[in-house]
Amino acid sequence: MMSCWPLFLLLLVVWPSGATEKKKTKAKAKDISGGWGNNITWMASYEAGLSKMSKSNKPLMVIFHTEDCPYSQELKKAFVAHKTIQKMAQQNFVMLNLETEVIDENMAPDGHYVPRILFVDPSLTVRADITGKYDNRLYTYKPKDLLLLATNMKRAKLTLHSEL
Repeated sequence: MMSCWPLFLLLLVVWPSGATEKKKTKAKAKDISGGWGNNITWMASYEAGLSKMSKSNKPLMVIFHTEDCPYSQELKKAFVAHKTIQKMAQQNFVMLNLETEVIDENMAPDGHYVPRILFVDPSLTVRADITGKYDNRLYTYKPKDLLLLATNMKRAKLTLHSEL
């Protein structure tokens, strides 16, 4: 009976640390949402997004933003509150939000600015034809433009299916 005590003490010491490690891992997974929607599966990098897109045959939606940009923050709040956009993002797209630029210059067809949203189809074509409504920043959306963004998300999805 006495030989069981060391094993019991070892279990008490090891068990809580394993539970803590699981909590840390779960918290890290939520961090990549950047506040754009915790119920959406977010990719950690552009390369991961391209890979997932190829495997899932869903278009990639890339949101370029920064934490210190008030326009990005306003768009983020509206994006999270818009149930239709959140549902489409969750079900129909590979999602990526980036605070840094990518090497692929095709992801900046009219320049590097934030916020900027672009779509990429599984053939690796940047959908430069799917734009917002501003002539000086074609791929930007403001909170009041979310109906247009939802329409463009549907367009990215429908065009994809009609081309395949």
